[in-house]
Amino acid sequence: MSEPRPAERSAPETQAFTKSEMMIVAAARELAGQRVCFVGVGLPNIAVNLARLTVAPSLELVYESGAFGAKPARLPLSIGDPTIVTGATAAVSMFELFSFYLQGGLVDVGFLGAAQIDRFGNINSTVIGDYDHPRTRLPGSGGACEIAINARQVFVIMRQSKRSFVDRIDFRTSPGNLGGAETAARIRREEGWLGRGPSVVVTDLGIYHFDDSGEMRLDSIHPGATLDQVRETIGWEPRVAVSLAVTPAPTVEELRLIREQLDPDGAYRK
Repeated sequence: MSEPRPAERSAPETQAFTKSEMMIVAAARELAGQRVCFVGVGLPNIAVNLARLTVAPSLELVYESGAFGAKPARLPLSIGDPTIVTGATAAVSMFELFSFYLQGGLVDVGFLGAAQIDRFGNINSTVIGDYDHPRTRLPGSGGACEIAINARQVFVIMRQSKRSFVDRIDFRTSPGNLGGAETAARIRREEGWLGRGPSVVVTDLGIYHFDDSGEMRLDSIHPGATLDQVRETIGWEPRVAVSLAVTPAPTVEELRLIREQLDPDGAYRK
């Protein structure tokens, strides 16, 4: 068997990686084979740009402000960063982007972040606490709700804690599988939603997919993480795959791209 190329090798044990780097790499790898991705702000931004440089070179990035097929020359600072029009297939109004591209069924994956998520993949980015008297007022939906119901599938990336992975979210900004897969499927048909709902949730501890009931199931745990840590940082008893995998560590090349090209200042990876 031939020796793997350096870019394919996992990072050596002497080259440590952070939990955030592992999360970003794991999220990027989930995009292998995908074609069109609507990019949320924050962590989704770096994950999808890493995917475009590695496992999904043909990935078309869509940004809320109106860029379709973006090929940013550097990691965009926000959805309004001028670099998102670099090499873009089209630069259109937000109305056209949502009406003709997203609601037209042309988006394969919506990649989102959230402040809270529940076991069925419903997410909150609106308020923490009571809506009328919140402890924290968050940025709100933006385009997240439209992305969640119209992208063919939804990926979520967020750090795991009992404050973020809760039994009951304080506000449902964007629907996932609602109260379960059967209910969600019926409502999607009745409302004419195009998407199938959430498919993947990637955290700094592991990778979750959704079982037939529409509930998250831990399928892969990251190197160094334990099931005790998973259970201590989630607001319900998590379902765990019978054959729980260990996420492959980041490769040398993946770490180089994150550290040198995408996030040299460490805004996301630390």
